[in-house]
Amino acid sequence: MFDFVRKHTKIMMAVMFLLIIPSFVLFGIDGYNRSRDAGSVVARVGSHDITQGEWDAVHKSEADRLRASMPNLDAKLLDSPQARYATLERLVRDRVLAQAADKFKLTTSDARLARNLHENPSIAALRQPDGKLDMDRYRQLVGSQGLTPEGFEARVRQDLSVRQVEAGVGETGFAAASVADVALNAFFEKREVQIASFTAADFASKVSPTDAELNAFYKANQALFQSPEHASIEYVVLDMDSVKKSIVISEADMKSYYEQNAERLSGKEERRASHILITAAKDAPAADRQKAKARADELLKTVRQSPDSFADVAKKNSQDTGSAANGGDLDFFTRGAMVKPFEDAVFAMKKGDISEVVESDFGYHIIKLTDIKKPVQRSFEELRAGIEADLKTQQAQARFAETAEAFTNGVYEQSDSLKPVADKLKLEIKTATNVLRQPAAGTTGALSNAKFLAAIFNTDSIEKKRNTEAMETAPNQLTAGRVTQYTPARTLPFADVSRVVHERVVADKAAELAKKEGQEKLLAWKASPAAAVMPAPIVVSRDQAQNVPPQVLTAALRADTAALPAFVGVDLGAKGYSVVRVNKIVPRQAPAEAAAKQDRAQYAQWWSGAETQAYSDLLKERFKAQILTSRPALTATELPLRDQK
Repeated sequence: MFDFVRKHTKIMMAVMFLLIIPSFVLFGIDGYNRSRDAGSVVARVGSHDITQGEWDAVHKSEADRLRASMPNLDAKLLDSPQARYATLERLVRDRVLAQAADKFKLTTSDARLARNLHENPSIAALRQPDGKLDMDRYRQLVGSQGLTPEGFEARVRQDLSVRQVEAGVGETGFAAASVADVALNAFFEKREVQIASFTAADFASKVSPTDAELNAFYKANQALFQSPEHASIEYVVLDMDSVKKSIVISEADMKSYYEQNAERLSGKEERRASHILITAAKDAPAADRQKAKARADELLKTVRQSPDSFADVAKKNSQDTGSAANGGDLDFFTRGAMVKPFEDAVFAMKKGDISEVVESDFGYHIIKLTDIKKPVQRSFEELRAGIEADLKTQQAQARFAETAEAFTNGVYEQSDSLKPVADKLKLEIKTATNVLRQPAAGTTGALSNAKFLAAIFNTDSIEKKRNTEAMETAPNQLTAGRVTQYTPARTLPFADVSRVVHERVVADKAAELAKKEGQEKLLAWKASPAAAVMPAPIVVSRDQAQNVPPQVLTAALRADTAALPAFVGVDLGAKGYSVVRVNKIVPRQAPAEAAAKQDRAQYAQWWSGAETQAYSDLLKERFKAQILTSRPALTATELPLRDQK
């Protein structure tokens, strides 16, 4: 098929022309784009479909936001099947809540919208001393999110409406102290136990498998002794760095850029501020946070009436131990040095301004901007290297799409070699051996990309040694590869794996012996507890595991204590077997009143969270929400988390 297309290019172009033009006439370009972008349906909420394209767009937006806020985050975590599926679940949940808000006629009044905007710390920082909002700075703030003031307010209004759906459940949840104490006492209950371990390794010396047994195990488990398929490949990567290498910046362009950006390039603006902090933990009870906010409001009135008293008020009242003694002075700092929205408020103020109360994760701040330090302008020669790098980056970004198209076409049109496209675009042809279908541990770059590896091991790539299509393996990075040598999976000969077979057989039989011994002891000790010879007793609980394996700890805490001592056996699989004897229950020691209050508040949050989740599940059922793609398997690091739930 592909050979025919390559040999009869002109004929195929004519046919495509005849097919495509009428479709534009009948449906229009917009209709064509809609049909192309519709994609497969991955989820459905009622009669509304969520397509693969929508899912991809939302996940990309969320991944970009996380990369921007956490530059050191491993990009592979964001591109994992589990992360993508979590995005789809949130997308479905948001659609369900939006439909529920519309169905239940939950709207947001102008008064509530105005109150919410007034309480928004980022917007409050834009208010002038007379209380009026600086509209120019407000437009700049919402414009940074790609919105107009009207669009921003419409989005806030919609968010407030949707938030009401779960608020009736989540914000009204409570747990009586007596009920919370019963649950918490049971959860933190301690038990005195004795644990006898029958470790498989201790029984290995008793196992002497025969040749017949080894051969039988090998034949029955040949999947364990396979050499996986692997390939030797060559590949080319087009990214920003490779595009930059072909760009030459003229002296005139660099000087022009300097003249236009000298102030910005000379360094970051520094600002000096003082603040008064009234602390309030993010997870503190609402009443405590409200009390802290009221205290901050009182202090704000004081310093507004007498701005010169700010330092004295900070010394006497600020709960920031690091700055209070200095009158709240934080010295000079640049953007990125302080938490948001504290930083946003500072850089939106004018010298001498006193902010509204600004809420952060640490509590409530009152800020006074005391000084602004503009950077000293640097000469062209000092900045020359940085300017050249900036201009190359800008031009590379502008040129990347054009180069990417040439790259994509090149690897397709001359599909039996990567050399033509590499020569044309001055790219390096890289090689790799023993490439597996799944990314190897510690692999980085294109060879860690699952989609690229899937293309490498595609039948067409393996059998015909053709180039893969150009694939996006990272932001602004395209990769194409081809197989130079392929070795299929095969079962290794017995002679090559005899040592491993022997180890596996010994381990399996040793585990069986350990389990048998443990089960026999369990029966004997249950019949005659006084005859049980076990290690010294220890006291364990959920928060004090004493290095006891999770399966054993769970069994000890779940054992029926109606009659003591109680015995329970725990099969540890390949590790062996354990017998647990529960001697007595050790009641939870009564915590201090402050700790008890905090524990009850945490329990109430758990209870409210469980009720909210149950209500969310009910809404999904009511609005017929369903995800049509299967949930990816949990990774090895996630499995223990699931088991603990």
